[in-house]
Amino acid sequence: MQAALDDIHHFLPCRTPDAWIRNALENQELLLIDHAHCEKKAASTALSLMYRYVDNPDLLHRMSRLAREELRHFEQVLSIMKKRDVTYGHLTPARYAAELRREVRAEDPGRLVDVLIVGAIIEARSCERFASLAPHLDDTLADFYTSLLKSEARHYRDYLVLAEKAAGEPIKDRTATFLAIEKRLIEMPDTEFRFHSGPVAD
Repeated sequence: MQAALDDIHHFLPCRTPDAWIRNALENQELLLIDHAHCEKKAASTALSLMYRYVDNPDLLHRMSRLAREELRHFEQVLSIMKKRDVTYGHLTPARYAAELRREVRAEDPGRLVDVLIVGAIIEARSCERFASLAPHLDDTLADFYTSLLKSEARHYRDYLVLAEKAAGEPIKDRTATFLAIEKRLIEMPDTEFRFHSGPVAD
């Protein structure tokens, strides 16, 4: 697993700021609620790709597996929340995914390539944050977040592989464009704490 984490740390433009980790530890109920939303959204994104690109067997296979895993993670988060008397409810979305997707091109194949790159970045950041948080959490949450690392790392790789195939050419420059946006979003002060927010401004 360490090799996969090293790969993700090399891929991402920055580490999660210490201030965000402090925010997370101070807002663990909110962390769980938003984590549940993130898992559900990840499954929804995978299913949406399956509906849109029905002629792409590799994508269908990888996204089907990914959607099942994300929904399982969603169920696991809800189970932990129930045991802790945390109520699942609506939250305003983080700016993170919306800002990344603003750069996505409108027409295929560029659109597909960009959506897949964004998916890879989100999965990589999720994996990095689970690993960053785990040492600071109680045993139950630490074990759970550690258990997610392997699948999140695989999801990141799946998205990148699919993006490279969809592009039919190197995607380094296009990926760098999105990573620059991601770095700004991760390091810039945010107004609300979310799983993918920047540090909350004092």
